[in-house]
Amino acid sequence: MKIFVTGTRGIPDIPGGVEKHCQELYPIITQMGHEVFVATRKPYVKKKSLSWKSIKLIHTFAPRQKSLEAIVHTFLAVVKAWQMNVDVLHIHAVGPGLMVPFAKLLGLKVVITNHGPDYDRKKWGKAAKVMLRFGEYLGGKFADEIIVISSVIQNIIKQRCKRSSSVIYNGVPFPALSRETGFINRIGVEPGRYIIAVARFVPEKGLDLLINAFQPLSKNYKLVIAGDADHETEYSRTLKQMIDKDDNIIRTGYITGEPLNQLFSHAGLFVLPSFHEGLPISLLEAMSYGLSVLVSDIPANLEVDLEENRFFKTGDLNDLKEKLSYHLCHEISDQEKGYFRKQIQEKYNWKKIAEQTIGCYAKALS
Repeated sequence: MKIFVTGTRGIPDIPGGVEKHCQELYPIITQMGHEVFVATRKPYVKKKSLSWKSIKLIHTFAPRQKSLEAIVHTFLAVVKAWQMNVDVLHIHAVGPGLMVPFAKLLGLKVVITNHGPDYDRKKWGKAAKVMLRFGEYLGGKFADEIIVISSVIQNIIKQRCKRSSSVIYNGVPFPALSRETGFINRIGVEPGRYIIAVARFVPEKGLDLLINAFQPLSKNYKLVIAGDADHETEYSRTLKQMIDKDDNIIRTGYITGEPLNQLFSHAGLFVLPSFHEGLPISLLEAMSYGLSVLVSDIPANLEVDLEENRFFKTGDLNDLKEKLSYHLCHEISDQEKGYFRKQIQEKYNWKKIAEQTIGCYAKALS
């Protein structure tokens, strides 16, 4: 099967949930004997290699302007997929979903993955929110097959588009915990004595709320925030100022590989204070390491099977403070660690996800 992928900034090691999803999924699909092409957005690609792990990379123009970037890139990618006469075009995310009718007019078989209602993100203005909703609708109406990453999104598609869809969860690879401490030593933290948050510097991730909740508790712990902004904004600049003023808060920028492995392996607590998620890969990663976790009670997080005391009221500073204090004083049990890791192996397994995705391609072609 010849598969063309768009709707992502690209792979490998380009920040973002959709990007991480594609980076894990498509090498497995190529190992299953299929030919995969991924359209990357040129501004994000540092090394212009033409392939990665048997995936062919199609470096495609995209304007570095958040309101135009995805739609222009997806249009060009659809044209390229048509020229290449691929079997399946797989479009990721609701914004690029605007191009589904165009792809169908060209005679392409289209599968779309809805990673969540992006129009709920605070960074978008009214016009952008309208277009994102329209993209969700057009993708849901006209794609040959629809994949959603949670039952919450499945219900949205059923209500808005009167269509059924296939729930295929995000996944994470099962990690080997790192015994090394070189990176965490360099940034000045001790094993078990820091909180980790992994997120982009955008309002819906709630990092400012986490900082405000952490500061009164910071005597014995440090807070490490791994991430950055894709596009510098007033919010991201203010957030960096908040971090840099406090010696107990450390920002690492975007990190991958062994540095990120060390951060997850030795953290005392993982916190995700988001106001909006599809199905958070960073939470699944933390669970795969057997970490103690604390997350906001948004629908996407509630879909993950956690104890009630692992959730705090979204946006509630006092509740976050109280739960932070509790979990810093109470270590996760070996039984709960084991349960977290069992969930990852059984429910969020990339090989299973790849098989389900190929099944959707087969349905689209039939």
